[in-house]
Amino acid sequence: MNLPPKVTERAFERLAEIGAADQGQALRVAVEGGGCSGFQYEIALDDPKDDDLVLEGKGQKVVVDAVSLPFLENAVIDFSEELIGARFVIDNPNATSSCGCGTSFSM
Repeated sequence: MNLPPKVTERAFERLAEIGAADQGQALRVAVEGGGCSGFQYEIALDDPKDDDLVLEGKGQKVVVDAVSLPFLENAVIDFSEELIGARFVIDNPNATSSCGCGTSFSM
């Protein structure tokens, strides 16, 4: 059985801080072809769609479309604050390699 991605408390807290749900929006995590390693993550605030998988926490939503879902099995969606900046990050056990930018990977 395929396990959906998990979203950390920190990621939900960050969404609450920026007031995503107040604007009727969710954090969309998608996987698209391209990037330096074959696939890349697309992470943006977006309106939830009918066929999305919805992950909820702290009144906030993270959505994944059906096409991206298999690529994100067991992945962890987190929010990271580092010297180079704060951003949503994905720890994906399916990725065999990734590149320095952190948004591109291969399987």
